[in-house]
Amino acid sequence: MPYITWNGPAPTTAAQASVTTGTAIKTMLQLATPSTRMIQLLEWGFSLDDPPGADGVIELLQTDVAATVTAHVASGVPNLDPNGTPSLLTLGTSATGYTASAEGTTTASRVFDTISLSSVSGESSLSYVRQWMPDARPIVAVSKFLRVRATTPTTASDMRCYVVFNEVG
Repeated sequence: MPYITWNGPAPTTAAQASVTTGTAIKTMLQLATPSTRMIQLLEWGFSLDDPPGADGVIELLQTDVAATVTAHVASGVPNLDPNGTPSLLTLGTSATGYTASAEGTTTASRVFDTISLSSVSGESSLSYVRQWMPDARPIVAVSKFLRVRATTPTTASDMRCYVVFNEVG
């Protein structure tokens, strides 16, 4: 059963909110796998409202240390099957959430995707989507963290990002 999560609270009567990237490396979205389940990535993507002030980078990676984030609530990680079970992701400020206030000290990571952003308007797309083929889907191990990180060094940009995944294990 696939699940999806965004870097912000679930939309209600307003459109999906964007979150500022800041002017240093910042985890925009973090998923924490429980000790009993891995997650298999199906798709991820992002959109920016404006190009960064200087060339930037967006990364999708697994880390061993959590960032301090705004905690997601269960409704922020919906099952795409309306009859499916709730996600087992670990929720909390050092678990599954968005818009980090502290990055933590990562000692080990696995990079799944990296996108360069040009500061020149129109030189690089402000939106990105990647779907993996079934035999090439990355798997995030148990008790690890999947992060979408943005580095926009001089000028913040507003960003929306998401991850679609299956829980396996």
